Amino acid sequence: MLIDSHCHLDFPDFAQDLDALVDRARAAGVGRMVTICTYLTRFAQVAAVAERYEGIYCSLGVHPHQAAEEFEGATVERIIAMASHPKVIGIGETGLDFFYDQSPRDVQEESFRRHIRAAKVLDLPLIVHTRDADDTTIRVLQDEGAQKGLIHCFSSGRDVAEKALELGFYISLSGIITFKKSDALRAIVADIPLDRILVETDAPYLAPVPFRGKRNEPSYVVHTAAEVARIKGIDPAEVTRQTTANFFDLFQRVPRADASEVQAA
Repeated sequence: MLIDSHCHLDFPDFAQDLDALVDRARAAGVGRMVTICTYLTRFAQVAAVAERYEGIYCSLGVHPHQAAEEFEGATVERIIAMASHPKVIGIGETGLDFFYDQSPRDVQEESFRRHIRAAKVLDLPLIVHTRDADDTTIRVLQDEGAQKGLIHCFSSGRDVAEKALELGFYISLSGIITFKKSDALRAIVADIPLDRILVETDAPYLAPVPFRGKRNEPSYVVHTAAEVARIKGIDPAEVTRQTTANFFDLFQRVPRADASEVQAA
């Protein structure tokens, strides 16, 4: 059984064929999916997807793009209160995006810190987005004593990977590792311990080869897992087994799959 640790199933891209998409994922052996929250004010839509399907869970958080728009309402206390929903298994996605700068950088940083503090109180993993903000991302995680989480859709440099691993974080890999121009990223992936790797789609974005340029969906995570296996020179079944075990180790609110489910998928 594979797990798509990061997708956005509440997005309008999936409104017309969500049932079929979930069926395709399950047919491909994807037994769990995490649909990710980007606005607190839209959490109800995210939660509704998780409530609708067995094996789909969700997160709670504010994407750095929306940090300014959601800043007033996204207090530590409110995040903690909203995370009581039984299908919330992580906090985020949160973090810093200095590439697009859709929210002021100081506001992004304060929002990020709030999420870290809430995650620590809740003892839930932090789901971190970082783009062109590597040094500040690591500094904030260190300052706040972030205790567990992952770097989502990893595309940063080796230093970020090493420092995130030192913090006890996992590295989540997306379809980017299949792209032709991702040789530097693949070199880093080769050195990341397999027991610290997760796989994701970030659907509807970043479809892996051979679907690049099309709408991404959870069933395509099998191609990312296969590329991890190729990079590391190991059996794809070992990547499936280990990344699934890693997911359950990190996201401890999710009931572990029994052996028969894992083998059947």
